Amino acid sequence: MRKIITGVLTVLMVTVLQAQSKYLQSGPMVGYSTMKEVMLTAQTTKQANVYFEYWNIKSPKKTYTTATVTTQKENAFMARVLADKLEPSNTYHYKLFINKKEVTRPYRLEFQSQPIWLWRGDAPDFTFATGSCAYISEKVYDRPGKPYGSEYQIFESIYKVHPDFMLWLGDNTYLREADWNSKTGIRYRYTHTRSTPEMQAMLGSMHHYAIWDDHDYGPNNSDRSYPMHQETEHMFKTFFANPNTIFDEGITGQFQWADCEFFLLDNRTWRTPNKRTDIEHHEILGERQIEWLLDALVNSYAPFKFVVIGGQFVNPLKHNESHANYAPEERFKIIKAIERLKINGVIFLSGDVHHTELSKLDLEGGYPLYDLTVSPLTSGVGGRNAEKNPTQVKGTLRKAKSFATMNVHGSRRERTLDITIYNSNGKLQWKKQLKAADLRFPREKK
Repeated sequence: MRKIITGVLTVLMVTVLQAQSKYLQSGPMVGYSTMKEVMLTAQTTKQANVYFEYWNIKSPKKTYTTATVTTQKENAFMARVLADKLEPSNTYHYKLFINKKEVTRPYRLEFQSQPIWLWRGDAPDFTFATGSCAYISEKVYDRPGKPYGSEYQIFESIYKVHPDFMLWLGDNTYLREADWNSKTGIRYRYTHTRSTPEMQAMLGSMHHYAIWDDHDYGPNNSDRSYPMHQETEHMFKTFFANPNTIFDEGITGQFQWADCEFFLLDNRTWRTPNKRTDIEHHEILGERQIEWLLDALVNSYAPFKFVVIGGQFVNPLKHNESHANYAPEERFKIIKAIERLKINGVIFLSGDVHHTELSKLDLEGGYPLYDLTVSPLTSGVGGRNAEKNPTQVKGTLRKAKSFATMNVHGSRRERTLDITIYNSNGKLQWKKQLKAADLRFPREKK
């Protein structure tokens, strides 16, 4: 009899959960974090009213309720809702409500407000995960043959590490022939990727920031000529909750976590078409974005300044879509500016090439400039000519699905970065440590 009762209760519980979640398409997802506010998102299956309740884990009886947002078709039924009754240095749990009914999830739902630390002591330690190229196969729209996407358990592996946030390095979804020429197709592909079951737990329990590359911007190797870029920009900003954008167009932005700064670059909106042979100097970033980047780097006091870009920057090989291949003058200008202005602590983070490696270029009179490439998360593995990269750090090349964690720790004067590469099952592949003190130009004697 007890088994029968237990079985009945289980069936009832599953039925209730299904009824609660029938309006939930994907998420919820936690976006950016500041000391006073956090952005929360959720996608519904049709027009619906969405709000969240949240509470500080130190005082769980005092709950706060966000504003209610009605999802709309033109925004892919995505709700973006601000939790703005926060105090710094706290962890919060939250609940999702759709049409006034709680939608429970089988994993923890939490976010954090950033710590207040300046003038009070050392900056806190933190960890973030990163990676690029997330292809989710769908037979009806994929190329014939072996599925290009696989090993989706990598998202569950990231969740188990439980970093403070995930930094997506581009190609976060792959638009296909049926997608990139219509608003309907673009919304469909972003929705299909975001609905991946293995991805849901990591979406709801850590913060997320992102840049894009060609496949979530448009077709393969796409540039400023792509006619639907305004719609893909709209969908990118709808599905990812970055805290700001610098220009009226594109996805360039910046954020800070503890004492580190992240500069999110757009390598598509101003990109010169590759076949414009009549133009002497091709652009990937464009003059205005480069000048903003240099201004921001010069003004930054961060011990680690992470410059986040879709394609490889340090690698000098003229191959594929590397900066050295398509816009060598831009690459030269940025490197020389870092040397001339003596900007300390710069580290590039990149994706795109479907293999993982760490590149190192010794700056003139300065420190080693690193570029960590992490790719792919779930798409096909590549790496043709990867062994020829003359700046590749020995032992870091990996031709397999991978993600990285970056742990920043130590006192104010001894900040250290631990880079760890994992495979899709969360098994350690290699590890390297960088010290902020070693990423500095020598002090000039007065």
